[in-house]
Amino acid sequence: MSGRPEAEDSADIDQLLDLATPWCLMVAATLRIPALIAEGHHDIADLAVAARCDRDALHAVLDHLVAKGVFRQPAPGHFACNHAAEQLADPARFLDLEGIGGRMAHTWGTMLDYVRTGQPAYQKVFGRPFWEDLAAHPKIAADFDALMGPAGHGTPDFDIELAGGWDAIRAVVDVGGGTGAMLASLLRRHPHVQGILVDFPGTIARASELLTSAGVADRVTLQGQSFFDPLPSGADLYLLKSVLNDWPDEETVAILRRCAQAAQAATTGGTVAVLGGVSADDAPRSLGIDMLVAGGKTNTLTQFTELAKRAGLEILAAGTQASGRFVVQCRPANEPAPAQEGAGAGR
Repeated sequence: MSGRPEAEDSADIDQLLDLATPWCLMVAATLRIPALIAEGHHDIADLAVAARCDRDALHAVLDHLVAKGVFRQPAPGHFACNHAAEQLADPARFLDLEGIGGRMAHTWGTMLDYVRTGQPAYQKVFGRPFWEDLAAHPKIAADFDALMGPAGHGTPDFDIELAGGWDAIRAVVDVGGGTGAMLASLLRRHPHVQGILVDFPGTIARASELLTSAGVADRVTLQGQSFFDPLPSGADLYLLKSVLNDWPDEETVAILRRCAQAAQAATTGGTVAVLGGVSADDAPRSLGIDMLVAGGKTNTLTQFTELAKRAGLEILAAGTQASGRFVVQCRPANEPAPAQEGAGAGR
């Protein structure tokens, strides 16, 4: 016996190395093949004309996918959808190579540069750093907002457990909150709370529909700005969800410092809650696209504690909450601690 774990021997390396299948799936999604078949374009010649592409090349792509269980071929050159193929039409999967899906897909090809240097190579492929690229392409930026919001991750329906609870919270600032999906969820759960949504002006301009549909638009102030600039001050709670994981350490400290400065003005002692970008010390290291597109990283709690200290913050509570998210709550250094009853964040 070799003594190797059974799981080690169960990996099919050839299957893991399959690059053709994911690219074929994204090409079929980008060309809207499921929708075209649903419209009656079944023959490969007709389908290629409708998709405005080369017949033989498309035939090869679809034959490959049929062999993988995606699409059916009832007769030679005649294609139909199955359940797997229909899922390619789901916009929430972001498979369109001409949208944010293409940006993500091509970015994986820069992994060698990233691993060698620890720095993103996104600019080598697309000509600009990630955030500048989004600013230059409003349609792709809108796709990114959708990826970060309900379309990509489902409508948030969870609470954040705070040290001291929510009773004393009157104003919350969602920093880098996109189009407001999480803020809307929290305001529905806590009707006495007012919200301020901070993100780039173009993103903020797309927030009204979501907030209105959630019934909380009258309780939200929209603030279009960078979170590297001074934040609205004096709120009781500053939220950073899926923000810090997009940035290297120096930028993380800068963002945290802006939150600390703004929270210091709160009469009741403002706090900062971080969701994403921090993990328990013993958690496995994760590999995410945010690392490759913008050089982001997830710090262990020990590492984050040092970054927070540099930003003028100290850890109040940290732990995995009922939502499954690891949440860290901080306060400006030397501020008095709120009451601890019901502090689920410390579990």
